[in-house]
Amino acid sequence: MRRIGGFLLVLFIAIATTTGVAFLLYRNELGRLRDAISRGSLVANLDTGPIEYADSGAGIPLLSIHGAGGGFDQGLALAADLVGEGFRVIAPSRFGYLRTPVPKDPSLAAQGEAHAALLSKLNVPKAVVVGVSAGARSAVELTLRHPDKVAALILIVPALYPPTSPVSIDVIRGNKFAFWAVNAGGDFAWWAAENIAPSILIRFVGVRPALVAVAPQAERDRVMSFVRSVEPLSRRLSGINIDSTPELDKLPLEEITAPTMIISARDDLFNTLPTAEFAAAKIPGAKLVVYDTGGHLLVGQAQEVRTAVRTFLAGAGVITSSDSPRQVLPH
Repeated sequence: MRRIGGFLLVLFIAIATTTGVAFLLYRNELGRLRDAISRGSLVANLDTGPIEYADSGAGIPLLSIHGAGGGFDQGLALAADLVGEGFRVIAPSRFGYLRTPVPKDPSLAAQGEAHAALLSKLNVPKAVVVGVSAGARSAVELTLRHPDKVAALILIVPALYPPTSPVSIDVIRGNKFAFWAVNAGGDFAWWAAENIAPSILIRFVGVRPALVAVAPQAERDRVMSFVRSVEPLSRRLSGINIDSTPELDKLPLEEITAPTMIISARDDLFNTLPTAEFAAAKIPGAKLVVYDTGGHLLVGQAQEVRTAVRTFLAGAGVITSSDSPRQVLPH
């Protein structure tokens, strides 16, 4: 009995020590993340309400609109990964994300107006507009409502109106845990899963873990950087709630006049391909690029996407060169 009691005591001490160390690591990481999102952005007080945004780089203005779980930081990272250098990147935090509050009217139409108001506030008459995932919704609203402000529209894995097959993610066992963590705004739960079972979160963000496992190290790092960019989850929960219950009306896509490019992947676990194909068929002259693999984060395709985007912008007369963009040209 003494041996059993001694073993249990040692086990208890080991568990307590491990838990204490884990909690300390979590507190330090959370503090670092909160410090990171407190820097690098400004808040514009617009008629539509306060909007947090980052304004980085020099060159052609590019409005980078993040997806669900994002913020200005994700907008900057996505622009760097999928578009590349040579642009002045304006990356707002959409309604409910980080320092942008939820307004009385959180509709997609209101978000599109907020994008337009931010560009006007920054004296940007026209910009390339990139909408990723759920960010594609307000990118389209902006383009329809203020066509004069959009030099070109690029929709990447767009979560738009689904004509037949809805944009969604399977509610499998691992995803149920991730859904619970998100709905609870659980910073610790997300952090723990990231460190103990990252494959759960990789699948939750729309990518097959097996694809990431065989990807080059740089791509594995990019995927995990995206997963970490959702932290602190509690600071993005209000925006996630808005994105989770959108009113996706059928929009008059045929009225879009801006040069448009749409990108998706066949193995996107969010099932954005049918929506991408539908939008490309409706938008006059839209260019559709579909990759066989890559998932929702276009794993392994980042360089190809950058090349395709810059070639498209050069072909549309928006930039002077796909290698070294220098100016927005009039249409």
